Amino acid sequence: MQPPLLAFDTATECTSIALAAHGRVWQHEGEGGARASATFLPAVLALLDAAGVAVSDLDAIAFGRGPGAFTGLRVACSVAQGLAFGAGKPVLPIDTLLAIAEDARDDAASMQVWSVIDARIGEIYAAEYVFGPAGWAVRTAPMLTTPEALNRLWRAAEPTVVAGNALNAFGDRLVTAGARRMPDAAPRAVGMLRLAAALRALGGGVDPALALPLYVRDKVAETTAERAARAAVA
Repeated sequence: MQPPLLAFDTATECTSIALAAHGRVWQHEGEGGARASATFLPAVLALLDAAGVAVSDLDAIAFGRGPGAFTGLRVACSVAQGLAFGAGKPVLPIDTLLAIAEDARDDAASMQVWSVIDARIGEIYAAEYVFGPAGWAVRTAPMLTTPEALNRLWRAAEPTVVAGNALNAFGDRLVTAGARRMPDAAPRAVGMLRLAAALRALGGGVDPALALPLYVRDKVAETTAERAARAAVA
């Protein structure tokens, strides 16, 4: 039986935690982003306790490295590093956008999907992935973009599936043509467990010191002047 594996993501408005152990999966979901800073670690420890698993029992710790909410990314990274350092365990950083793609895939044997997250201030975190016999491959790396730029890309190469909360946030501003829209797809930790298990099977895992967030945006917010300038040219 595979050793216990822990996975979590706090990059969006929801926190998702999952633990695979003893042939079962334990799950917890709650508020994410900045709200996760006070409640996240207790929730992780409570899930471990419910399963009767010590941190030292874990094979590895997987976390959503982003892109996403800055505070949420720092919380997930710091908890993963702290637990892993203390127990001498490897860490598996997983792209949050890939976790969305895996959630959208479910059990499909093949899939091409654009994952899109609302990045606020009129922007979107996006990436394109393809799933096949060898697993997931990155077709377009995670980036910070706009609805208009994505629409231009999609006019040149029409997507087949678009997944993530940016579909609800931007509505008709995202022109997905005949693509299947999956706005409820999210970086759920249960899917991350599958991604993490595949990485471990290939010998994946990094030292906790090398487990860092993926920041695609350098700035958290615009100044008043920047917002006014952007509105003037919109």
